[in-house]
Amino acid sequence: MSNRPTGTGMTGTVPRARTQEGAGQASALVTEKGTTSIDDGVVAKIAGLAAREVSGVYAMGGGAARALGSMRGIVGGEANVSQGVSVEVGERQAAVDLDLVTEYGTAIPDLAAAVRKNVIGAVERMCGLEVTEVNIRVDDVHLPEQDRDRGWGRDRDRGHDGQGQGPEQEPRVQ
Repeated sequence: MSNRPTGTGMTGTVPRARTQEGAGQASALVTEKGTTSIDDGVVAKIAGLAAREVSGVYAMGGGAARALGSMRGIVGGEANVSQGVSVEVGERQAAVDLDLVTEYGTAIPDLAAAVRKNVIGAVERMCGLEVTEVNIRVDDVHLPEQDRDRGWGRDRDRGHDGQGQGPEQEPRVQ
């Protein structure tokens, strides 16, 4: 295994995936007994879950993808963990593109660094692929007031009295 050099302010190194480095050296994915291929969807799911683990990531995907995802959730469909994730997977390497929505107040450069580190670590550890790049696009900033204004708070389905009587309208100005 080789390690990537660290930049200033970074602690530790990210271990490299076990890839074929020499002509006679076998990797975990390409051996003399066979080849293991990993589908793009598998890498996308791993990258999506790893990105969502980072504090400050509110949602993933562009506006249209998030709207379709919320509609899927309303009708009881399964959440798409690879929403907002695009990957290119080769025999030994992978590149990842992510679309994120951050929470207001989160330092975006710090968030991007943390997401990159988590995604690289997860994909390299679980897939044995070298991650050549993780490109991050921040599409939006989530404001805490947005949930209350749209009725997406904890009391949305129960009503404000918690007795299941249906939601009541709160005055916008008090």
